[in-house]
Amino acid sequence: MNTNPEPKLPESDLPESAVRRQTLKAFGLFALAATVPIGVYLWIKNSPNLYGAKKPLRRVLDANETIARTYFSNANLVKTYPLDRAAKQPRQNGYDGLRTPLPADWKLHVDRDEQNPLYLTMDDIRTLPKHELVYDFKCVEGWSQIQHWGGARLADFLERYKLGTKPGNASELFEYVGLETPDKGYYVGIDMASALHSQTLLAYELNGQPISNAHGAPVRLIIPHKYGVKNLKRIGRIFFSDTRPRDFWAERGYDYYLGL
Repeated sequence: MNTNPEPKLPESDLPESAVRRQTLKAFGLFALAATVPIGVYLWIKNSPNLYGAKKPLRRVLDANETIARTYFSNANLVKTYPLDRAAKQPRQNGYDGLRTPLPADWKLHVDRDEQNPLYLTMDDIRTLPKHELVYDFKCVEGWSQIQHWGGARLADFLERYKLGTKPGNASELFEYVGLETPDKGYYVGIDMASALHSQTLLAYELNGQPISNAHGAPVRLIIPHKYGVKNLKRIGRIFFSDTRPRDFWAERGYDYYLGL
């Protein structure tokens, strides 16, 4: 009795009908595999929008934020550089919120409650301890540049004026800080933990000089552990909330958190 299996014929020796079946099978599997990404694409395309992005994509961005929050810490500082490494001609980028002239009577408007807003001048802000920061400013467009900024820590500002805490409970903080330009043409929302980071500044100097209009005069946000689009220029109003404030680029499909 012969128990040896029959040798497998090379494809060239197979009957034409068998070759045809194998070819059709291969095309069938390929077509089936191709329908998967097409199906996923159509599912995403036909999904409703959520905060400026298709709902499945927004959920992915939210998941990324959850992960980023787990490793964020006030003890984690962005890398700093010697002063001579700072760009002598800092790059200007983005003019949303700067297209109208700075109001001659500009004051920083801070919401405390509807009956008791706070209005501060630059002299008020300059009374806070000044801090300088030389770091690699990163733009979401893909470029970066080492820049030298000076100003007051946002944490010191909030502490000095007893801001960011909930009415009737000074030990409980709001979850978010909202900022907008005087003309409301640009606006961001940042989480309170990032606002209180020791490297987050209300910046009013660049390379030791008052910042220009193009860079956000008279005062802007420098928040080095987030991409540049969160670094609001020409702050006109600051407010606090437990829900996410409006955010210019998040409404256009970008990540809300934008952490580095």
